[in-house]
Amino acid sequence: MLTGKPKVKIYIDGANIFYTQKRLGWFIDWVKVKSFVEDGKDVVEWKYYVGVKDGDEKMLKYLQYLNAVGFNVITKPLKKIKVNEGIIYKANFDVEMTADILLDKSKLDEVIIFSGDSDFKYLVKKLKDVGVKTIIYSSRKTISWELKLECSKIVYFENIKDKIARE
Repeated sequence: MLTGKPKVKIYIDGANIFYTQKRLGWFIDWVKVKSFVEDGKDVVEWKYYVGVKDGDEKMLKYLQYLNAVGFNVITKPLKKIKVNEGIIYKANFDVEMTADILLDKSKLDEVIIFSGDSDFKYLVKKLKDVGVKTIIYSSRKTISWELKLECSKIVYFENIKDKIARE
């Protein structure tokens, strides 16, 4: 059935969006985001990529919430990295997100990426080269200038706060 709406998949860099929300000082309501983004689009899937620390009950509850509102959650264990100040935890999903997007691109009219990470610049350029529109959702405070130059469109969280902020 032809809807006339662009066929879209959404890919969310969980860590990037977590730190973006901290910088903004307010949090995103994913149900509101879904309603906002899906208006006028045929959204095939929402994918949320995030690292998980062993025994993190708060994160497990959050992932259950994401699953309940229709997100496909992709996780892997956070790595412990020793640094001078102690230990930091890290899980990088750039490769997984890129692989998934490249495998899906032929079935889509648009790709939406929730991240401001400059690591996605090359991917976004390649998508543009093959005619796939790429929309970035990020904050003015956290989006990289490299990504700004390559994407088809940017939606700044600050501009849509009244439609997507958690009460």
